[in-house]
Amino acid sequence: MPERLGRATIMMDNAVSIKSWASVVGKKEGEGPFGDCFDYVDKDDRFSQESFEKAESAMQGLAVQTALEKCRLKPDDLSFMFGGDLLNQCIGTSFGIGDFNVPFLGIYGACSTIAEGILLSALAVDSGAGDIVAAVTSSHFCTAERQYRFPLEYGGQRTPTSQWTATASGAVILERGNASPFVRAVTIGRIEDKGIKDANNMGAAMAPAAYSTIKQFLSDTKKSPNEFDHIVTGDLGSVGSRILVELLHRDGIEISDRHLDCGCMLFDPENQDVHAEARGAVARQAFWQGISCRN
Repeated sequence: MPERLGRATIMMDNAVSIKSWASVVGKKEGEGPFGDCFDYVDKDDRFSQESFEKAESAMQGLAVQTALEKCRLKPDDLSFMFGGDLLNQCIGTSFGIGDFNVPFLGIYGACSTIAEGILLSALAVDSGAGDIVAAVTSSHFCTAERQYRFPLEYGGQRTPTSQWTATASGAVILERGNASPFVRAVTIGRIEDKGIKDANNMGAAMAPAAYSTIKQFLSDTKKSPNEFDHIVTGDLGSVGSRILVELLHRDGIEISDRHLDCGCMLFDPENQDVHAEARGAVARQAFWQGISCRN
């Protein structure tokens, strides 16, 4: 059985292997630094659909199908699947993976959905509740702007702290196995609300939770940042990343020489106007796909 460490960390008892993964992205993401590493890049962000919401569903279906094909599995081989998106009531996921006919658990972690899905999948595989489990998520710039801010037709001015929601979908398949990469441990974060009310400054809103979770993991496992090649966050962007490093520095925890943020790496800030870098449910997946490709 998994072992509880400290307040919020769970150590895997078995070797939980990430068997396969796939990333599907839009045109802008394909033009970024990792553009040649994604499994599929769409030319117009609509993925041959009538609306951006339907495009998000299409992305998820393509990501899951690609991940299955890469490891020569069929949908029937999956014990169940965790999935979610940024739309109301996970509607993008419900329509995107319905045809796979796999037992499904909808989750919502906003920009952390892929991390939450991997966390839950790893625990399910380690405990024996599932043999092969998948996690999938998606986000779309146009659907996110319409739901959380203003429709693009409104022509609102973007503030310097605004981040660009990634148009992308990621799918990951986990099982017990001996092939790396592995999920060794997971730490469940807490809600950290510091009263940031500016919807255009998500980096500042999210940084305290990242700080709390990283600090909790290091405390629970009795590890030092120096034991890791990288400490990677999902989509704090340039603003949130600076805040995270400063918060940990105040506690005597130094990560500035090894911290990477997926949102800061997905796009090229010199040539792509994304303001405070990327955010979205799959920024982490895009980074992971890119690192795997480059290695």
